[in-house]
Amino acid sequence: MNTTHSLPSTPPSSLFLRACLGLEVERTPVWLMRQAGRYLPEYREVRKLAGDFLALCKTPELAARVTLQPIERFALDAAILFSDILVIPEAMGMTLTFLEGEGPHFPTPLNRPAELERLVLPDPEVQLGYVLRAVRTIRQQLPAPIPLIGFSGSPWTLATYMIEGGSSKKFTRIKTALYDDPHFLDALLERLAVAVTDYLNAQIDHGVAAVQLFDTWGGVLGPDEYRHFSLEPMARIIAGLKRLRPDGTRIPVILFSKGCGGYLETIAASGCDVIGLDWTTPLDQARSRLGPAIALQGNLDPAVLYAQPGRIRTEVGRVLGTMGGQNGHIFNLGHGIEPNVNPERVAVLVQTVHEESRRIKLNVVA
Repeated sequence: MNTTHSLPSTPPSSLFLRACLGLEVERTPVWLMRQAGRYLPEYREVRKLAGDFLALCKTPELAARVTLQPIERFALDAAILFSDILVIPEAMGMTLTFLEGEGPHFPTPLNRPAELERLVLPDPEVQLGYVLRAVRTIRQQLPAPIPLIGFSGSPWTLATYMIEGGSSKKFTRIKTALYDDPHFLDALLERLAVAVTDYLNAQIDHGVAAVQLFDTWGGVLGPDEYRHFSLEPMARIIAGLKRLRPDGTRIPVILFSKGCGGYLETIAASGCDVIGLDWTTPLDQARSRLGPAIALQGNLDPAVLYAQPGRIRTEVGRVLGTMGGQNGHIFNLGHGIEPNVNPERVAVLVQTVHEESRRIKLNVVA
């Protein structure tokens, strides 16, 4: 368990939540980033019904439906709310569009300090109320043993999209701001940290059982820049979250910084319960560096899902074997499922995690 935090008065029954807290589990729990998405034919049907991606996110009944689809199809141990990280910048007043084949686009990106004044601090119950209605709807329909994970993008990742205007390969605009006008970037990150804290707390109030911070672009920063511009705002968010419900139930926090395996010790000091790892950091090395005080999540290369079932089983077994049956591990991909993956390959992955992790556990006990 994470020794910086007290255990809940009543330990959870969910395998996923128990693993987040480092508690004993009979097998390794599994969920997958982007488990609700374009690789599922049933998702594509709902997407057509919605008309466009943003409309799907903003229609609570449809967002709930696609959240539940992978739970109905696979024996997963957690659901993750279907939404998008960029709903926060839109709620702050930025125009957001999704271009077919190109992804998210902000037609008027931020480029000067004065433009911060046009950003409002959103009230999650108002500007993001459609997300909270989706959370309530999902909780009503989700089988009781399955926890719901809420999420947000990290301030650094959100700021990257807001300043670049969309996805980027070189990050020229935001890195120019970082080096030429760090006060502007700090002010933006502070506003985003407050907005994300409020947003995640609202998700917790409406019923999510855990939250994850997606720091997709943390890995483009050097060590000092990562600490200052990415990790410190996330640490402020974690410190401001409602981690305990009145009944003593603990809300675990997962921090996933892609490409940041070199910064694990720094990440562990953020206050999170779980560190998500991409596939470039071996789990056993992470455990050796961090000890048992923090849980690990990951970290199969998503491309393995293109392989034949036998190779998928081998690679899943290899990842599980690096943990040796230790507690405090949630199986996941090192990033999201790609859209053209065959769903049957995902079924093989989930079944193998169940069977192989149980076998490893039994061998450890024996």
